[in-house]
Amino acid sequence: METYIQGIIIAICGNILISVSLNIQKYTHIRQSQRGTKPYYKSVLWWCGISLMGLGELGNFAAYGFAPASLIAPLGCVSVIASGIISVVFLKESLRASDLLGGALAVTGTFLLVTFAPHFAPHVTANMVERSLTNWEFLAYLLVEVVVFCILLYLYKCRNMKHIVIVMLLVALLASVTVISVKAVSGMITESILGNYLQLTYPIFYVMFAVMVASCAFQIKFLNQAMKMFDATEVVPINYVFFTASAILAGILFYQEFFGVSPIHIFFFVIGCLLSFVGVFLIARTRPKIKMDRVFISMGQIPGKRCTDKVQPEAKSSPYGSLAAKLMCNSGTGTEES
Repeated sequence: METYIQGIIIAICGNILISVSLNIQKYTHIRQSQRGTKPYYKSVLWWCGISLMGLGELGNFAAYGFAPASLIAPLGCVSVIASGIISVVFLKESLRASDLLGGALAVTGTFLLVTFAPHFAPHVTANMVERSLTNWEFLAYLLVEVVVFCILLYLYKCRNMKHIVIVMLLVALLASVTVISVKAVSGMITESILGNYLQLTYPIFYVMFAVMVASCAFQIKFLNQAMKMFDATEVVPINYVFFTASAILAGILFYQEFFGVSPIHIFFFVIGCLLSFVGVFLIARTRPKIKMDRVFISMGQIPGKRCTDKVQPEAKSSPYGSLAAKLMCNSGTGTEES
């Protein structure tokens, strides 16, 4: 139980650091766009945000060595909740009723997840990973995943089907492999540090490390493509739902995390996941656009006026004076006609 609580605390702290880092980077971009100063990557504040994100991701990585993967993955909603609070308090963003409702649902879901998730995580050793890799349930799951991934990749690359569900399913299938490999590497490192067994001498450790790096790289690649093609308010909730579902499925099949768990605990765990999904969706919904104080009118769209040439500053006169003269001329003509 002590190890279980340590994993929860590390995961929550890691997700809070990630939300702080995202808001720091967002603030840096806003300040840079307003001041028009040096590029954001030359800002010390921006690099502080990047450092905090690395520290937060390192905390999430370490948490997989202490708690079940089926619990650590859903706790990603903590980052969404904390990011919403920070953006409202420090970045002065608007607070909507859906934000409050989504936050309440996400907090309730997190409580149910922590309470009813499996409280026992097996010690991840090299021998345990090797046995799980040859388990027929996992081999069947891996075969289905490879076939589905190849079909989706064919539709995405060859048929040019750029639907958000296809892209996010590709990310989720890679995330399933990532979660398995991350927990294997983190668990073996944890066992080595605690002095129970020295796991770094086994070849399977380096195999899983290579799988972790490769799956993370391709997962980030497809996720970046999704962020370019679709709005973040669509990508964030869908990615959270798909990633959580794939992580839970990987924990069930590879690490047998729900073995011996009572049906009532499984029921409330699923309810906690659903509440977190709905909460994240409500928080990540499209925010209302900020209204501009100034009203800009296209010169070619003024009723009753004919514009035969483009209105632009003349080369030999004051730019604003020339443009003002054009406007005054048109205004005077309209007055005489009336």
